Amino acid sequence: MDRLALEQIVGHFAVQGKVTDIRMLGNGLINDTFLVLTDGPEDYVLQRINQSIFKDVDLLQHNIDCVTRHIREKLVAAGENDIGRKVLRFLPERTTGKSYWTDGEQWWRVSVFIPDALTFEAVTPEYAGFAGVAFGRFEAMLADLPDRLGETIPDFHNMELRARQLREAVAADAAGRMDYPEVRSLVNDIQALEEEMCKAERMHREGLLPKRICHCDTKVNNMLFDRDGSILCVIDLDTVMPSFVFSDFGDFLRTAANTGAEDDPDLDNVSFDMEIFKAFAKGYLTSAGAFLTPVERENLPFAAMLFPYMQAVRFLTDYINGDTYYKIKYPEHNLVRTRAQWKLFLSTREKVDEMAAFLETAAQG
Repeated sequence: MDRLALEQIVGHFAVQGKVTDIRMLGNGLINDTFLVLTDGPEDYVLQRINQSIFKDVDLLQHNIDCVTRHIREKLVAAGENDIGRKVLRFLPERTTGKSYWTDGEQWWRVSVFIPDALTFEAVTPEYAGFAGVAFGRFEAMLADLPDRLGETIPDFHNMELRARQLREAVAADAAGRMDYPEVRSLVNDIQALEEEMCKAERMHREGLLPKRICHCDTKVNNMLFDRDGSILCVIDLDTVMPSFVFSDFGDFLRTAANTGAEDDPDLDNVSFDMEIFKAFAKGYLTSAGAFLTPVERENLPFAAMLFPYMQAVRFLTDYINGDTYYKIKYPEHNLVRTRAQWKLFLSTREKVDEMAAFLETAAQG
């Protein structure tokens, strides 16, 4: 879109000052994001919401509004300073007062740009520890949220659903790939562990495992740091919704503790890095330990296993279906992804006892 059209969209929101420039910001894969510079006291971030993924924008923004308001109230009550840089703030649309605007086809929102903030892409033990503290604190601050939130992506981390989708793909065999011996072998190995890996949903139905307000996209670059190295806030709140704490704990480790790439063709590169696990888990328990139940705490090693298992199921399902969901770079890409995630799962599973022993020691310390 040209600058004039973007300026007109920004004009629907209660910005201060005159727009002086609009430029692309970041490299996000979901929403189109622009930095809006002004001659006023604040600059802004304009986003076009991807409605093919977030189909209920009213619910999406309801969740975000409730979460940011609650965190801001907590920061005020705690006497924090520089609160404007420690929680996102979305502007109201001038007519409706809602935190988004639509022309009937596209949906937009504007937040205040947080100045002098940094993100990091590298996953080291140090930054894994920061991530553990940040995401654990995020959950802890929302543990008493009075508002009811909905699922912005229904069944996002529902393992029972993913297992059922694999069974349906195998039965349909739409691309005729079940005749491949390796595919059949992977299906057999994965389905042999289905009951074990679907236990979170069972525990929830039995009243043993609560749902929390979770971030559900716990990447190290979804944190903002001040220039002195201190954590400012968690960002990218589109997937904030009710889930098990396993989502935030396990999903971070699936990528951060993988010594190889998600689609690494060389399985010798792929293993589970215990140093990353220890740093993240220690940070997470520091901030989340006060509200975790014994069931949640003792199943954190399961959470580390769950997410590579779930992703292996999803990649294999898509491969059997004929590559209809994930973008691929070559015909066997989803199969290569499946192999890599399955190898990571097996490596993680081997270290469950070591993880449990560390968590027990960390809790005592």
